[in-house]
Amino acid sequence: MDHFEEDLVAALREIVKDGNWQCVGKKCDFDSPCTKLYSEDGEHIVLVHTEDDRFWAMDSSCPHEGGPLDLGDIEDLGDGKRVLVCPWHHFDFCLETGASSMGLQNQVYEVRVVQDMIYINTQNELCLSPIPETDTSNGKAIPSPSEDTLCFWATKILCTPDPKEKVAMTLEVQERWNSGEITEVGQATPPVQPSRKENLTVLQPGKIKRGKGGTQASRIALLHSLANIEQWAIDLSWDVIARFSSVRLDTGEPLPRQFFSDFVKVAGDEAKHYHLLETRITELDSFFGALPVHNGLWQSATDTSHDLLARLAIVHMVHEARGLDVHPQTLSRFAAQGDCSSVEVLEVIYQDEITHVAAGLRWFTYICSQEERDCLSTFHDLVKQHFKGYLKPPFNTEGRKTAGMTEEWYVPLVKPPS
Repeated sequence: MDHFEEDLVAALREIVKDGNWQCVGKKCDFDSPCTKLYSEDGEHIVLVHTEDDRFWAMDSSCPHEGGPLDLGDIEDLGDGKRVLVCPWHHFDFCLETGASSMGLQNQVYEVRVVQDMIYINTQNELCLSPIPETDTSNGKAIPSPSEDTLCFWATKILCTPDPKEKVAMTLEVQERWNSGEITEVGQATPPVQPSRKENLTVLQPGKIKRGKGGTQASRIALLHSLANIEQWAIDLSWDVIARFSSVRLDTGEPLPRQFFSDFVKVAGDEAKHYHLLETRITELDSFFGALPVHNGLWQSATDTSHDLLARLAIVHMVHEARGLDVHPQTLSRFAAQGDCSSVEVLEVIYQDEITHVAAGLRWFTYICSQEERDCLSTFHDLVKQHFKGYLKPPFNTEGRKTAGMTEEWYVPLVKPPS
């Protein structure tokens, strides 16, 4: 009798447990190595299908900084051990246990295949498509008066994954700030990394093929790469506003209001650039997201998130200045193919980018002056600390000079002749 009761309890426990099994679809629907499954509460899951025809499941967000594990790579460590590697910072997670060699732990879920149907043991309802959010504001967030600040909107834009929405919101906030409708800078905590659409394929920067502009496909690849950079540039502009809004100089003074106005303008310019490039890509019978992208530019933002001077130096005085350097060659590639429409877009971007380098230089020298630092030596030290390697010629001397960056700023950072 006691044995019968134990069996009954075990059976009841199994029934309760089985109540959490979710059927997510047919086995044949999951040929891809990684498939993201969406949950209404935001606890999304990645279903992994390995080469030995086994299935695994774990939370789709990396517990390090929320990276998209569904875009990660599966690596075989031998002895039957496989890990899923986050594409952002390369944290690995064991498919069986969720443990990482870096000391982190991800939630894993039991998976069963029954009569060619996939079941996952979780309390959450799962589906293959994103669950639409309930929108009671006609597509626009309605902040309270205390939230209607520049930093509130900066953070909201950073959390907006759709680039078209990001562009539209940027231009709207720029207009409201310039007209005086938004009056306060405010404070807000920006996300660790801006949001991106789920359908983007993210690769390491060195794996992106940009092309040389000799064919239409190659020109599309170049324009696509530039559009990706411009999307990150929009976010970098809003991040510098939100992340450093409460900075006080060594004098105790806050950043002048003009600092924020300058970077609102930069954000607006970058939004305009993305729109121009995205439109041109569409005219060439493609679309943004058709090719892989990288998030390498954001690594510089992460590395300088603690230091405004470092952010200005690396992002605006190194990376954006490098954009000026490559402009002549990029322009010549499109011109050689008679692509006048793309040439016009690139010329608009180039003229604006000169002013962006100038803005970074202006506020870098302003802060150094206020804090009685030597501008050149401070810049050189920060670049050596936060930028890997030497600055490489050729330099667009004329473009850099127009932005106010004369040779003493960058020539000392070139590798000396051996």
